[in-house]
Amino acid sequence: MNIDLTDPRFHDENAAREWFELSRWPNGVSCVHCGSVRADRMGGKAHRAGLFHCPDCRGQFTVRTGHVMESSKVPLTKWCIAFHLMNSSKKGVSAHQLHRTIKVAYNTAWFMEHRIREAMANTDPSLLGGEGKVIEAGETYQGKRATPPEPSPQRKGRPFTKRGKTGGREKRPIVALVERGGRVRARHMVTVNGKNMREFVMGNVDPKSRLHTNESRLYSALGVAFATHETVNHSAKEYARGDVTTNSAEGFFSVFKRGINGVYQHCSEQHLQRYVDEFAFRHSHRSKVGIEDAQRAVLAMRGGEGKRLTWRRPDGA
Repeated sequence: MNIDLTDPRFHDENAAREWFELSRWPNGVSCVHCGSVRADRMGGKAHRAGLFHCPDCRGQFTVRTGHVMESSKVPLTKWCIAFHLMNSSKKGVSAHQLHRTIKVAYNTAWFMEHRIREAMANTDPSLLGGEGKVIEAGETYQGKRATPPEPSPQRKGRPFTKRGKTGGREKRPIVALVERGGRVRARHMVTVNGKNMREFVMGNVDPKSRLHTNESRLYSALGVAFATHETVNHSAKEYARGDVTTNSAEGFFSVFKRGINGVYQHCSEQHLQRYVDEFAFRHSHRSKVGIEDAQRAVLAMRGGEGKRLTWRRPDGA
């Protein structure tokens, strides 16, 4: 973690506002309502700080408008610290730690973290891989599931799931696609089967890629869709054969589990995908690919553009 907490942006509201504005609009302020670049800052004591006016659509907005921070009463200095902490800690920062650090209520810190995770989600929807690139696919199981697995028609209504001492019968499955030396795309699935896996892989990976997996039959039908499909036999303790391996995917799962078990300790299945998105974002924008803590925080902040997360869902739940 590399954060200088004496930086003015963490203590001065004007400095924090300037950081957010420069991060969100690096090429100049544009109207969040109509996209006009003619927006002007409104000054004087009659207007609140940071308010802009668009002469084209006559709308008013601030750096919070149209962003995951919209309608939040938390000062921008505290939002700035939260964005930096969430993006400089490899295994995450718990809501209890955040509420003690920035001195807000626990439920406020918890909701702030979920808003930041929403900003981290799907910031680059383009396909993974490409010609000559390797995509590693894998699955893991974490925590006791709350949703029962889907029944399998081939097994006369019994759930299609792994058994055994280390199987995932009662655990929550997570699958990941890792571009070797690049990004990761991960998803929590209620049930992992050949159909779901095929939809996930085909929807996220360039067919020109080389696909590396373990020996699981989940991937059997995928090979013909890619340049090559090579496997390693984990059940025979084979973890690498030349450059054929799924170690990058296993490394991602290792960091994810250490963060969930050691930092967050528990997360409900309802929110599991947001935690998966958080770890996938940090892995995709890690130091090894040339992105350091401060730049990662800026990218996460920009990812909040056009997103909104409310405490209660529109249906009142």
